[in-house]
Amino acid sequence: MKKIGILGSTGSIGTQTLEIVRNNKDLQVTALAAGSSVSKMEEQIREFLPQIAVMWSEEAAGELRTRVADTNTRVLSGMEGLLELAVCPEMDVLVTAIVGMIGIKPTIAAIEAGKTIALANKETLVTAGHIIMPLAKEKKVSILPVDSEHSAIFQSMHGENRERVRKILLTASGGPFRGKKRDELRNITVEDALKHPNWSMGRKITVDSSTLVNKGLEVIEAKWLFGVEPEAIQVVVHPQSIIHSMVEYADGGIMAQLGMPDMKLPIQYALFYPDRRPMEGKRVDFFELGSMTFEKPDTDTFRGLSMAYEAIASGGSMPTVFNAANEKAVALFLDKKIRFLDIYDLIQGAMESHKTIQNPSVEQILEAETEAYDYIMNSGRRS
Repeated sequence: MKKIGILGSTGSIGTQTLEIVRNNKDLQVTALAAGSSVSKMEEQIREFLPQIAVMWSEEAAGELRTRVADTNTRVLSGMEGLLELAVCPEMDVLVTAIVGMIGIKPTIAAIEAGKTIALANKETLVTAGHIIMPLAKEKKVSILPVDSEHSAIFQSMHGENRERVRKILLTASGGPFRGKKRDELRNITVEDALKHPNWSMGRKITVDSSTLVNKGLEVIEAKWLFGVEPEAIQVVVHPQSIIHSMVEYADGGIMAQLGMPDMKLPIQYALFYPDRRPMEGKRVDFFELGSMTFEKPDTDTFRGLSMAYEAIASGGSMPTVFNAANEKAVALFLDKKIRFLDIYDLIQGAMESHKTIQNPSVEQILEAETEAYDYIMNSGRRS
């Protein structure tokens, strides 16, 4: 019996992880954490009977305690609760599907406690990769990627000599606005941005896909996960989203992982690695597919990717600012307080106003996050 905890259990990755639990009786849910979705968390507690449930706010935790008082689940709140969940003795694997830099401290705590990490929280490595990866190596902890692209890279490297890796080919769907130019994006609505052509994801990550910021974050994450320089990571637009990413080796051979665009595949692979469990779902039909196409990303129009490479080049705390500024800018866009193209301008402004700190501590990372938030909120009001 493998016992798992999920940070972000009511979100897209979290709920799909629980679907996998339903179909695999040798998985047991030990702990769950969510932001503010009390009703969803109550449903999950009653179905999966975790030992611990954590809500971010004490107000939400208080309401949940009342609702599940007839169960044996302990309800905790805030960062203190997340940290207790992260080191739960009965837990084997922590799925970090929570959104934002709130995931950094629990991930560090879980690594120090020797837990396997199924990583779906980009911000953890984007902002603190220089802390997380050496710590995981020291503690001999496996970090198994859940993002479809990073899982594909991981699978394409399985059994290979990583010293022979020449290039990572990170695929991108291109998002809902692929092929459009800047002038065509001026009046884009929130509803337009949330219509992803292939993937079913949360609102924030769907907008990130439309700006290519998400692909920029994935480049930074890949740098840390696989120990490669950013120059060796090439983004390839592949609209069909069948090839999830590829790895080119020194001899010119390329290994690729293909499959339908279904997040349950990389989630399940991380939970049962190195086993491949049966899973229901549509399979790739190459005759139906007919062809696959590839394009160079338009980084002049979709500046999120080029700004990510700028953040990598600056290093230190700059990826934190890139990520945090985007997080707040996207929130303003989703609230219809700024326009789509303002997202890029706000991120650029936050990065230009920041003085990079090399090798930042967790505290300095969080300070840089706050600085970026403040810049965006103040600038966003003037947009």
